Amino acid sequence: MGTTKSEVFTEEENRIADLAKAFAHPARVAILRLLAEKKACVCGDLVDELPLSQATVSQHLKELKRIGIIKGDIAPPRVCYCIDEVVWNEAMQSFGLLFSSYLKNDCC
Repeated sequence: MGTTKSEVFTEEENRIADLAKAFAHPARVAILRLLAEKKACVCGDLVDELPLSQATVSQHLKELKRIGIIKGDIAPPRVCYCIDEVVWNEAMQSFGLLFSSYLKNDCC
């Protein structure tokens, strides 16, 4: 995580931040939405489905795969991607716990 001093935070906090990166760019949100709606592996060129260049799609797929929220096989000419259900569920649970930890108070 570079110079963010990630070592001073818990493993859980670092993981939530890493998962949040998956949703930190509208292109990645669009890719995740597309894969989630298909409910299956998407084989072929995602560029046909998105208003993005091949290089941009590849860059975002690489980041999503690094985080682990998608999985896929890259064996040209066939390229398939799908949601990794284990990591998807981890993200839902992590964000759910984070959001549910807020207790309404009288501040501000």
